[in-house]
Amino acid sequence: MTISIHEMSIDDYDTIYSLWKKSKNLGLSKADSHHGIKIFLERNPGMSFTAWKEGQLVGTALCGHDGRRGYIHHLMIHPDFRRQGLGQSLVSRCMFALTRIGIQKCHLFVFEDNVAGVKFWESLGWTKRVELTMMSHQILE
Repeated sequence: MTISIHEMSIDDYDTIYSLWKKSKNLGLSKADSHHGIKIFLERNPGMSFTAWKEGQLVGTALCGHDGRRGYIHHLMIHPDFRRQGLGQSLVSRCMFALTRIGIQKCHLFVFEDNVAGVKFWESLGWTKRVELTMMSHQILE
């Protein structure tokens, strides 16, 4: 299987969003609009990636940072391409992009009932932080 990995491009937004919608384990919101993702990619160049096989999008990793910590959002592998190392490859690209600019720690969010997702991240050496509670506040509607 030949899969090519490229820096994520806003030009592929419709295809990317369509893949994201296939997962019940991705929390999509207004921040994932074309405009929101365009701003995110411009603020975090060279950090987010897509994986393609013969013109079909088969994986994504949305990655960025706040100047101190890195964050991975929307790691998504098409169900037909899971368990082949593609997720690990995309995560490795993200980690390299973050370390290249001096980011020393990365966080991500996984829905609590996403058992397969938690197992995947733990298999890559990530640690579940049970002592933290995430809190959110909607600033704009």
